[in-house]
Amino acid sequence: MSRQITTNKLTFLFWGTLSILVYSYFSYALERHEHLNLGISITLLFTCYYFILKTPIKYSLMVGLGVLFRVIFLFSIPNLSQDFYRFIWDGQLIINGLNPYLFTPNELINTHHALFAQMEPLYKGMGALSAQHFSNYPPIHQLPFAIAALISKKSILGSVIILRIIIILADIGILIYGKKLLELLKLPTHNIFYYFLNPLIIIELTGNLHFEALMLFFFVVSLYFLCKQKLIHSAIFMGFSILTKLLPVLFLPLLIYHFKFKKTLLYSLLVIGCVIVLCLPFFEIQFIKNYSNTIGLWFTNFEFNSSFYSLGKSVMSKCFGIQLIDYMPTIVPFLTAIFVLYFSLQKTKDPKKILQSFIWILTIYFLVSTTVHPWYITTLVFLSCFTNYKFVLVWSATIFFSYFTYHKGGVDANTLIEVIEYFSFGIVLLFELINNRKTTTSSLS
Repeated sequence: MSRQITTNKLTFLFWGTLSILVYSYFSYALERHEHLNLGISITLLFTCYYFILKTPIKYSLMVGLGVLFRVIFLFSIPNLSQDFYRFIWDGQLIINGLNPYLFTPNELINTHHALFAQMEPLYKGMGALSAQHFSNYPPIHQLPFAIAALISKKSILGSVIILRIIIILADIGILIYGKKLLELLKLPTHNIFYYFLNPLIIIELTGNLHFEALMLFFFVVSLYFLCKQKLIHSAIFMGFSILTKLLPVLFLPLLIYHFKFKKTLLYSLLVIGCVIVLCLPFFEIQFIKNYSNTIGLWFTNFEFNSSFYSLGKSVMSKCFGIQLIDYMPTIVPFLTAIFVLYFSLQKTKDPKKILQSFIWILTIYFLVSTTVHPWYITTLVFLSCFTNYKFVLVWSATIFFSYFTYHKGGVDANTLIEVIEYFSFGIVLLFELINNRKTTTSSLS
C-alpha cells in the first residue's frame, strides 16, 4: 500500500511539474501567432491534465496544484486575447463618472484625450473593432473593471493583476460551492477537478481574463441555494450571474419547474427585480438602445469558429445567392427557443437531469451560433462535472485549433481547422450518446 501511495505521488509530481513548466512558458513567452508552439503546449497540458485526473491523490494536493497553475499567470499580460484593454478602459470611464454604455472609445479618444492615464495604449490595445462599439459587458461584469481602475489608476499591469486576483478568487469559490453541490447531488466530489484543472479554464479565464469565472461562481451558488430550497438567496445570485454574462437566461425556463406555481412566480419576480435594481446605476433610455444594438452584432456582424453556420453559409450562398448572416438574428434565437421549450416541457425536478439539459441547450446554441470563442464553452466544462457526458472535455482541447486562424496580420478563416475541431469532439459526442442509450436500454430490460 505504501509503495502504491509513493508511486501515485511521484506520478502526480511528474505531471504536475511538467504542467508548471508549460504554463510558465505559455504565460510569459508564447505569442498567439506561434501556431506550432501553441499546438505543442496545448497537447502537453491536456496530456498532463489527463494523467493528473487519473492519479489517485489527496484532494488538498489537487486543489493546491490548481491554485498554483493560476498563480503562475499572475504577473503576465494576456497573450491570446486583447479584451482586457477594453475591460480596463471601461473601468476608467466608470471611476471618472462616464457611462461606458453611452460612449464609444472612438468618440472619447478625440474629445477626452487626457481623461485618464494610459488612455492611448488602452485604445490601441483593444483594437479597431472594439473601439467603434459601445460596451457590451453587463453591469456586474463592469464591477471588477471599476475595482481594478480604482486600485491601479496608472498601470495596465497593475489593473491586470487585480482583475486576475478576482478571477482566481471566483474560481476558488466555484471549487468550494461546486464541491458542495456535488455532495448534495450525491456525485463524486472529484468531478470538480474536470473544471478546476482544465487547461482551457486556466488559460482562458485566469490567463486571458475572461469573466465567465465570476458568472459561474454566482451561478453555482444560485444552484446550491436552489437545491437547499432557499429561493431568495438563489434568485439574488442568479440575478448577479445573468448581469455578469447573459448566458444563464437560457436556463431559467428549466429552473422554474423546480417549484410549484406560487414559488415559481416568486422566484421569477425576484430574479427580474434583482436584474432591474442592478441596472439602475447605468440606466438611461439610450443605454437600452446602445446595449441591445451592440449585443445584436454577435448575430449580424461577427463570424468566428462557427460550425453549422459555416456550412450553411457556403451552401446558401452558392446555391441560392442568399447571405445567411442576414437571417441569423432570427434563426439562432428561434432554434434555441425551440430546444429550451422542449427541455422545459420535460418538467423534471431532478437537479441532475436539469443540469444535463443545460449541457444540451448550450451545446445546441453554440453549434448554431456564428461566433464561438474558446472561452465561451467554459460553462459547458463546468456543467460536465455533473453529468456522465465528457465530450465537452475533448472540445475544450480541440477548440484551441481556432487560434490557428490568427496571424500577425489579422485573422484568416480556415475551414479545415473548423472541420478538425468539430469533427473530433463530434465523434466523441456521438459515441457517448449511443453508449448512454445502450446503458439506459439495458437497465430497463
